[in-house]
Amino acid sequence: MFALISPERIELPPGAVVRMPATWQEYQSLTERRGDKATPRIRYCAGEVLLMSPLPKHGRDANLMADVVKALLDHLGRDYDAYTPVTMQLPQETGIEPDYCFYIDHWRAVAGKDRINWQTDPPPDLALEVDVTSYTNINSYLPYFVPEVWLLKEKLLEIYQLRVDKYQLQDTSLYFPEFNLRSIVEDALQLAYSRNSGSAIQRLRQRLSAGNYGCTGRISSEET
Repeated sequence: MFALISPERIELPPGAVVRMPATWQEYQSLTERRGDKATPRIRYCAGEVLLMSPLPKHGRDANLMADVVKALLDHLGRDYDAYTPVTMQLPQETGIEPDYCFYIDHWRAVAGKDRINWQTDPPPDLALEVDVTSYTNINSYLPYFVPEVWLLKEKLLEIYQLRVDKYQLQDTSLYFPEFNLRSIVEDALQLAYSRNSGSAIQRLRQRLSAGNYGCTGRISSEET
């Protein structure tokens, strides 16, 4: 199947990534043409549009990552709001679509809102990205001042935090400093792929409730 981008429709084969020059108005036209559909994913920066049609693996891993975050937040008794799909736009400048984003410290600022104004409302506290086709540029989040971005790449978790004017790779999260997140995500992925995502999250919640999944705890796909 070939990629088709026309005034009438957008069709991309699974896994396809298309880059092309575009104005802000052309980017807006593409997002309007897509409507309420979750695909293709569309990003805009510096006169270039990037379109991606995710593979099933992408959606599965993104949902698993989000479920891990929810399990941790629930365990800690934290209030939050989560969004997906969501389009973040700064007019004439940039448009990005994280796989998932969370308001944790600032959930009250967006509570009950149908739309978020990215120029006046606070940014998400945490954004999640899954790379299957080398798609994510962490610096795309700089204009929005998102404090923390997680990138899952080749089943490995990378944690980036905003430090003044750039993102730096960190070992721990601002929101879950007491947990070894790389180990938790690695174990969740292992069990999800050997069994299913539901089992992975159930096991994570069980371990958290038992109090034996801290900074060095791991789950095993051999456990039943």
